Amino acid sequence: MKLKLPNKVSYILDILRRHGFEAYAVGGCVRDSVLAKVPDDWDITTSAKPETVKRLFRRTVDTGLAHGTVTVLLEEDSFEVTTYRIDGTYSDGRHPDKVTFTSDLAEDLRRRDFTINAMAYNDEEGLVDLFGGMRDLQLKTIRCVGDPDERFTEDALRVMRAVRFAAQLGFTIDPDTAAAVTRHAEHLKAVSAERIRTELMKLLVSAHPEKIRTMYELGITGVILPDFDTCMETEQNSKHHMYSVGEHIIHAMCSVFSDPVLRLTMLLHDFGKPAKRVTDSYGIDHFPGHARVSAEMAERILRDLKFDNDTRKKVVNLVRWHDLRPQPEPADVRRAIYTVGADQFLNYIQVQWADNMAKSAWKLEEKLDRVRGVYEVYTKILERGDCLSLKDLAVGGEDVTALGVRGPRVGEILDTCLMQVLDVPERNTREYLLPFIAQLAEEADSGS
Repeated sequence: MKLKLPNKVSYILDILRRHGFEAYAVGGCVRDSVLAKVPDDWDITTSAKPETVKRLFRRTVDTGLAHGTVTVLLEEDSFEVTTYRIDGTYSDGRHPDKVTFTSDLAEDLRRRDFTINAMAYNDEEGLVDLFGGMRDLQLKTIRCVGDPDERFTEDALRVMRAVRFAAQLGFTIDPDTAAAVTRHAEHLKAVSAERIRTELMKLLVSAHPEKIRTMYELGITGVILPDFDTCMETEQNSKHHMYSVGEHIIHAMCSVFSDPVLRLTMLLHDFGKPAKRVTDSYGIDHFPGHARVSAEMAERILRDLKFDNDTRKKVVNLVRWHDLRPQPEPADVRRAIYTVGADQFLNYIQVQWADNMAKSAWKLEEKLDRVRGVYEVYTKILERGDCLSLKDLAVGGEDVTALGVRGPRVGEILDTCLMQVLDVPERNTREYLLPFIAQLAEEADSGS
């Protein structure tokens, strides 16, 4: 098999080989090339020791000398070059306590996680596949190299990586590997929140976010996201629904674009339902106030997983308002835009669409027609440039304080003005609003 190597990768391999060392592209870049995908980066493995790699290339960075890794810099690009090694025991469940450099490529490939990531390539020798990686690519199977218990003991995060690769590639997990995932899922408790977040997001934004169901079945979410398990076990006896809360969440995630904020929102939007479930005398389930509880839970979960503030605020806001249902009338939509936020409203519409798409067929077209109508009104509102926030009001705080109003009452009066303008945009003039705030100020003064 002939793979197309970037010129700079070929250059690094050539330099190493011309100086008497073995060198191959290795790992994910080989896997992706075989699958006719463009690799995100290229890693190189070699029999040359780190100090030799540093001597052979003019610009290098000591990325991880203890583990044999040097980053070679060629113009604006960087390439990790790692010496063949054998890993010792993993006391911390992530890093080997000791590594031993070796001249045997087979030993280096044997320590890798999955067969599809344990292939090496150079133009002279072609594909080196000692553990059946090509077979598993053809079978669309994720399988550990060697003993899966050993691989997962070395790094517990690999149990998530197994499912993540299945999601990204549309593969299934080999039964023996899957069984070992279940045995080792509990060890994820010792893995940092940042590493868990990274793997979870790679799965969520993949082409198959429904593979989170596999995480549930193998016991992973029970450790990293137990609230999801509760959702999977909570039925929704209602004509509006045809799935459990968890299955509804999965179908909703599959109905939005592969965007981190949207996928996270759909994952978390109904987490509050189990706690708010009420069954009436007819056996029908209701979930009053679940959006507020879901938002509170989303805030906690995203903080625990160390998400950045911007992502957290956007997701929590969308979760909080996901059940807001404005009618496709201009005033109603303007108020919804103000409530949700103009910068988030388009995402909110997509959330509403996905939420409905994951429900039963009962009145589905009617529900979708409302969402379509809201979107159409929204676009017209943007075209007209209607006032949607305090910053667009024709009056400001100084106009209110000029009337002698102080403290929180200033903001309350401006909010009241905005509500007037959201209902009737033509009122956003100083001619209309100045007398209006004067009246409000007088009422506030007389009330005190």
